[in-house]
Amino acid sequence: MVKKAGAEAIFIQADVSKEADVKNYVNKTLEQFGAIDYFFNNAGISGSGKYFLESDVAEIERIVGINLLGALYGVRYVAEVMVKNGGGSIVNTSSSAGVIGQDSVVTYAATKHAIVGMTKSLVAEYAKDGLRVNAIAPGPTETKMVAEFYAANPKMKENATGGIPQKRLGTPEEVAELVTFLLTSKAQYINGEVIRIDGGFTNTK
Repeated sequence: MVKKAGAEAIFIQADVSKEADVKNYVNKTLEQFGAIDYFFNNAGISGSGKYFLESDVAEIERIVGINLLGALYGVRYVAEVMVKNGGGSIVNTSSSAGVIGQDSVVTYAATKHAIVGMTKSLVAEYAKDGLRVNAIAPGPTETKMVAEFYAANPKMKENATGGIPQKRLGTPEEVAELVTFLLTSKAQYINGEVIRIDGGFTNTK
């Protein structure tokens, strides 16, 4: 698909909870392309859907490792490259659970609230160096991860869809359009924002 669009792409396997893997994907990208202008900081997992006191420490550590440490490591090494080169644009993925409270996702929500704080604080430090950092906060979206989560927790899908004023889940394509806009120069004066894309879900809570 990327090649059909006339672009070049490479695949780099990484466990983003490991700093060395993140440094490796940044270095390999630089070796291939010479610079990093845009970064969609999107890796994440949801968890089991258990209430917090029923979840084990291993699950907590895994969610924090991927969703928060992975995002921090990514920004640490990508933003370093961008600032040295005069700037760049980053979009971090938060969640509807990062702007309101939701049951069954306490650890996930904690990491996604942290993404919001990280986004705003990076702008306070590095906007003067040409860095733009924004975040998206998607509601329930028709991704493989969400499908697997709802398959294990069917009642939560009913609750989520019923709570969305537009009465449907979002699509990956809708999210991609927002991310593309935020990354590019059309959004050059948007910085430090957390944009909800959730069919009105969080506005009714």
